[in-house]
Amino acid sequence: MPKIALWIITISNDQSINDIAARLSEEGLTVKEILEEIGCITGSADEITAERLKRVKGVVDIAPDMQIDVGPPGSEETW
Repeated sequence: MPKIALWIITISNDQSINDIAARLSEEGLTVKEILEEIGCITGSADEITAERLKRVKGVVDIAPDMQIDVGPPGSEETW
């Protein structure tokens, strides 16, 4: 069974973000958030689907969503 991952999709600003989100959903992305202010959509899909989503009109980039931890105050280690 393919592993499902979280993705951040950067979109172009020449189309409606909601239209792009609908196309991504039709292609297999489970849309989590539409971040109109910054031109991004987050969602989950397997890696094969993520590769296919790169060809959706309006998609500029797809990157894995990674957890970031800055650590406690005063800590020298981050991430």
